[in-house]
Amino acid sequence: MKKTRTLLSLVLLLSLIFSSCSKAQTPETTPMAVAFAKGADVGWLSQMEATGYKFYDTDGTQKDCLQLLKDRGINTIRLRVWVNPSNDKASGHCSKAETVAMALRAKNMGMRIMIDFHYSDSWADPGKQTKPAAWTNHTFSELLNDVYNHTFDVLSALKSAGVTPEWVQIGNEIPGGMLWPEGSSSNFSQLAQLLNKGYEATKAINSDIKVIVHIDQGNDNSKFRWFFDNAKANNVKYDVIGMSYYPYWIKSDYTATIADLGNNLKDMASRYGKEVMVVEVGGDYTLVQNTKDMLVAVINAVKAVPNNKGLGVIYWEPEGEKSWSGYQLNAWQSDGKPSPALDAFKN
Repeated sequence: MKKTRTLLSLVLLLSLIFSSCSKAQTPETTPMAVAFAKGADVGWLSQMEATGYKFYDTDGTQKDCLQLLKDRGINTIRLRVWVNPSNDKASGHCSKAETVAMALRAKNMGMRIMIDFHYSDSWADPGKQTKPAAWTNHTFSELLNDVYNHTFDVLSALKSAGVTPEWVQIGNEIPGGMLWPEGSSSNFSQLAQLLNKGYEATKAINSDIKVIVHIDQGNDNSKFRWFFDNAKANNVKYDVIGMSYYPYWIKSDYTATIADLGNNLKDMASRYGKEVMVVEVGGDYTLVQNTKDMLVAVINAVKAVPNNKGLGVIYWEPEGEKSWSGYQLNAWQSDGKPSPALDAFKN
């Protein structure tokens, strides 16, 4: 009987060890498989729905746009927020209330959330960084408080609704700075102070939220070194370097610049010890296969950053179908169905 018990114990022990090893080797449980963000910025979605736009699956079934994105591997939703936006169909909305509502909706579908603060009443990008009308005559000291209070207010509203973003972006495509002229990158010391106020407000909500600083043309290493060398010299606080990558806007096929993007991703991670992420990408909706191939290449470039420092890739406004938005780099078809290009996110 004693021998039998010993034998049974040994068999049970070996079974547990084998089971544990098998689970440890399952690909789905590796950090990269769990953590890699495959995303979509859907800032237009609530307006599209309000104007009656309908979304359909490949079989013609009407579906929630977020579900269609999720079915194609999207696990992250990025949302812009403006301070006091207009009601313009395409260049307005994205208020605090609308952002909270969409973030909660996405969270309830199991999506991860990124919030993109423009610190403007409308679009902010390399060509325009216009202060909100309510802040126009504020002193620099007041602008510092404005950035902190606005950031804290929006994130507090999200937290009250049960949403804690995984990432918060302080400024949108800011190689030239933000809140011009006071926050111009020609006065990097002041820009740094504004960025740090956004960082501090974010961390006051939850220290685990990762703060992103984002500039455009992710293939341009010299631009990134110039900006982030200045950020380091001026003690800017952030966790992630965010990039845009649009071969369409730099007027070349992705094959001409994808290696530069890959090299820049790796250089940023090693040079500054930060995580990196392509927070905006897009391709011509009429070139379906080319856009799909480009997305696969970008995803692979981010995943190739050593030590799992490449966090993810986010498509900018895939749902913004051309007849509604006028935007050439959407990833939707005229029949209301997702472009097959989005299948790049499935793997």
